[in-house]
Amino acid sequence: MDLKSGYPYWAIKNGLMRPFPALEADLDCEIAVIGGGITGALIADHLQAAGHEVAVIEQRDIGWGSTAASTALLQYEIDTHLLDLAKRLGAQNAALAYRACAEALERLRETAGEIRDVGFAWTDSLYLATRWRERAGLMREAAARRRLGLDVEYLDAEELAGRFGLTRPGGLLSRQAARVDPYRMTHRLLQRLRARGADVHDRTCIVAIQPQARSVRLRTADGFQVRARHAVLATGYAGQRWLRQRVARNHSSYAFVSDPIAPESLGFLRHTMLWETARPYLYLRATPDHRIIAGGEDDRVDIPARRDARVMKKAHAIGRKLGKLLPHLQCAPAFAWAGTFAETADGLPFFGPHPQYGGRVHFAMAYGGNGITYSRIGAELLLAGIERRRHPLAPLFSFERLSRR
Repeated sequence: MDLKSGYPYWAIKNGLMRPFPALEADLDCEIAVIGGGITGALIADHLQAAGHEVAVIEQRDIGWGSTAASTALLQYEIDTHLLDLAKRLGAQNAALAYRACAEALERLRETAGEIRDVGFAWTDSLYLATRWRERAGLMREAAARRRLGLDVEYLDAEELAGRFGLTRPGGLLSRQAARVDPYRMTHRLLQRLRARGADVHDRTCIVAIQPQARSVRLRTADGFQVRARHAVLATGYAGQRWLRQRVARNHSSYAFVSDPIAPESLGFLRHTMLWETARPYLYLRATPDHRIIAGGEDDRVDIPARRDARVMKKAHAIGRKLGKLLPHLQCAPAFAWAGTFAETADGLPFFGPHPQYGGRVHFAMAYGGNGITYSRIGAELLLAGIERRRHPLAPLFSFERLSRR
């Protein structure tokens, strides 16, 4: 599946990092993780740290799918507001999901600190109201989040103007957010995994999955067999091809990175990411080398050729929106790209086995606006499932919730 268009910044910045060998023989392992992006890397790392024998298999070069196109805004905030999620799933479940995302950010910070040199930094997140009528809802949302212990405050128009120079009706300022280089983090995690004895293979395409009573058999395009006790499909937005049931809808999102900007011109953007209530929303963050990554202009296009043709037009549209929001910032696209993303009906991911395959084939579908955060939660969920332990998030983040709609 063609998951990206254009020239994603992380791939250009890092180039092809350390190569991994293609699989050239049959392989036996305890857990086969299919997918060598940031989701597969986080899951494999967590499983190995818990004492499991893991092998990672990726059909492209490592990190070359959606990971290379990610803008990597790490947030606890789900695309569905806490209060809206509570109406849909109940207050207790909504609180559980939001707290889990906040805790996942701390786990990501710990992991980044262990492997180092992945561009990780703790930031603020400023969520801006687009319309005046949204102010009251954001005030209620801020109060609900504070009751959960989340560090967030509501800012009115005067405070936004005074503290940030922004002309918007209101906003939520969260103190729990982060940024990272997802491509580099993926490589660093898998290099560590391999150094600890795991098999990591790229340019190896799995074409068949055969679950059995006590194992899973996988077949590669070159005819090799992978035999495992469990398989984890961390294939990102291509994962739906393995299911007869449609669980999410694929769309396209567009982004660009600017040339380096003087730090004094960046101002608060050096330590604050922005996004907004409008749908599709504009979002932006700074990089360690003082560039701006801005994204948005999402559409329902899921045809690579059509997406390819729209990249520069969409990038300039994002630039115009950015110019209206921050008129002082001269910010033009240096490199632009687009990527596939998927949305579920409630904004939550899916982790765990699907009835189509039985209990030994586990899916890792970190779908939604904060996929990296979800992936860290999914690592714990999948570990618990493989070890046959109960996890409080399993009913909420599993395919079970589809049957309750």
